[in-house]
Amino acid sequence: MGSSGRQPPRTPEILPAPALSLSLSLAGPFGRNEPAAARGDEVENGGEGHGGIRGGGLRPGEAAEISSENTGQGSQSGSAWSGEEAGHEDAGGSKRRKSCHRHTPEQTRVLEAAFKESPHPDETQRQQLSEQLGLSASQVKFWFQNRRCQTKVIQERHENSLLMRLENAKLKAEIERLRRGNNAAAFSTSPSCSTWGIQIRSRNSLDDVGHDKTKFLELAGRALDELTTMCSSGQPLWVRSVETGRDVLSCDEYARLFRHHDDDSGDRRGVWWVETSRETGVVYCNATKLVGAFVDVNQWKEMFPSMITKAATLEVIRAGDNDHRDGIVQLMFAEVQTLTPLVPTRELHFLRHCKKLGTNKWAIVDVSLDNFERGAQTSSTLRMCLKKPSGCIVEEQSLGRCCKMTWVEHVKCREAAVPSAYRSVTASGLAFGARRWVAALGLQCERMVFSVATNVPTWGLNGVATLSGRQSVLKLAQRMTSSLCRVIGASRDLAWSKASNHGGTREIRVMCRKSTGEPRGLIACAVLSERLPVKPAALFGFLADESRRHEWDLMMPGEAFTSSQSVQSYVTVRKGEDRGNRVTAYAVEPSAEELRGKWILQDSSTSPCESTITYAPIDAAVLQPVVYGDDSSAVAVLPCGFVVIPDGREARPAVTTSRKHKEEGRTAVESTGSLVTLVFQALAGSSATDAALPTDAVKAVTRLVFCTLGNIKKALHC
Repeated sequence: MGSSGRQPPRTPEILPAPALSLSLSLAGPFGRNEPAAARGDEVENGGEGHGGIRGGGLRPGEAAEISSENTGQGSQSGSAWSGEEAGHEDAGGSKRRKSCHRHTPEQTRVLEAAFKESPHPDETQRQQLSEQLGLSASQVKFWFQNRRCQTKVIQERHENSLLMRLENAKLKAEIERLRRGNNAAAFSTSPSCSTWGIQIRSRNSLDDVGHDKTKFLELAGRALDELTTMCSSGQPLWVRSVETGRDVLSCDEYARLFRHHDDDSGDRRGVWWVETSRETGVVYCNATKLVGAFVDVNQWKEMFPSMITKAATLEVIRAGDNDHRDGIVQLMFAEVQTLTPLVPTRELHFLRHCKKLGTNKWAIVDVSLDNFERGAQTSSTLRMCLKKPSGCIVEEQSLGRCCKMTWVEHVKCREAAVPSAYRSVTASGLAFGARRWVAALGLQCERMVFSVATNVPTWGLNGVATLSGRQSVLKLAQRMTSSLCRVIGASRDLAWSKASNHGGTREIRVMCRKSTGEPRGLIACAVLSERLPVKPAALFGFLADESRRHEWDLMMPGEAFTSSQSVQSYVTVRKGEDRGNRVTAYAVEPSAEELRGKWILQDSSTSPCESTITYAPIDAAVLQPVVYGDDSSAVAVLPCGFVVIPDGREARPAVTTSRKHKEEGRTAVESTGSLVTLVFQALAGSSATDAALPTDAVKAVTRLVFCTLGNIKKALHC
């Protein structure tokens, strides 16, 4: 082909234009058609761009294996394609296909497990797989390329489907208004007509829901009844755990009370487990504002910045009374994460039903649709986690100053690859359970209260003279932390790969992403998660203490920065009852030039389930106007930070193992500790034209996380 000079025929792009992308995705997660990858669209050798997918699909009788991670089921009959068996041109220029080598089920299983750990294996990892499986290195390489292409296509079609549904809902609402003669309202550009709002959708804009509307409403009603029972009942439905002091659901009693919700028989293609938790707490917010935040998807995301990475209202099944709240039923999508790339995210389609139960009492219930849509072909990851009736009962107290929350989280999940260090965290509810939802909501409500309070204690305010200044600083800090949370998890939007860590056993994950404003350019990011035998409160206190920063921060000036006298705090804004919940701005080695130098802006938050420390260097001249109350939305920050969570061992049954220290003659009992995640970001280039991660940037961010963890362990005598 090279000698003749003929160019190979260009394979057509699977999604050639945005308009076509949307039209191809109409089946979507709730349509009746299978995703292209699930139908067996053929994946060829080569790169991972559009040319890597052939639009023609498989020939009759051919089968390609799709990962259970993306289909929610095990291996299909047959096995995956070998990457070396691509087609080639014959003398006439037409493309024909050689016989395809199919991997054995065991080879596919090992490759899938390796893909879950690292979608972008390096040469050493590919060689190890090659030797282990008896495949050539190129076969392993092409298998991973093809597998990444399949995942990308499924993700693109899923996101396009969400966008299409939202746009369709908006257009239908406008058409309905035009029919009523309200042309001005139909084309209004006010916030109430936002694509993401609920007011743009008419009561009659339910064509794509069709005859299922009645089933949706019936399911929402049953879910509400179940949630109110789950929240209000004691024994025998809930049993108090002697080891943890928390409520544990009695499975037998639950099955007896709610037999009509026993939907396990509808899908036996995978291994399932059930997580159930209940938590009660008080949050400082009135019921009206809380309920409003739950029915508006944008506000809901803002209330849980560390947990919700993506969310959308797909359809309003029934509009509610009392400002669209009481009785509303919405079809929603959400992706929920834990702040580490090691724990898979959970993507969910569910109905949300909000109902007023009394003068100052509301119920908000979520329930997945799998009970009556088992025949629908949805994206696989969306079916890896299903919500049984979950949500909260909100009771307003103290004349509207606070609310009592009773939260139940009840989910059914398919088996997924979770590292052993995080299994106790997920099982105990620290990762996705009711405890974390209530704790995260409490932090956000406290922040909102302190941003407008006029009686903040003296220690909670320093260097900020006005209410507008306090609000501006808190807004900038919130944006900084939310930005870090978006790039720390295991969302499929984040292309993590493993990096070399000097021969150690730690798994450092790196990625490169394009940024358009934080600042603009190519950003390298590295994350490392590890367990430390230190109590979470002690570890958080050490990391949040600016006077001890020199003990771990590699960017500090060195010998001159040796004591708390080298730190000058210029701004302190309290945002919660705990002294650890605050925003600070300080400089190291303060001098007469400090007002023209660099400050460090740090946002610290702590709760029983999760603590975060987010920080970023910022010019004093840029931050000072914010302190005086100027708008902070144009201030660019590139944050780094830490996440500290309990390791979950205190929530496990009291099974204690001991070992004898012969040299000391005593018995040591394994104590609880912390799971810490370190996140470092750096600007790798001022141009965001190339997504390839530069080698020097990889080495820099990898060294930062590796050496910083070493400094932390040394300082804490781990």
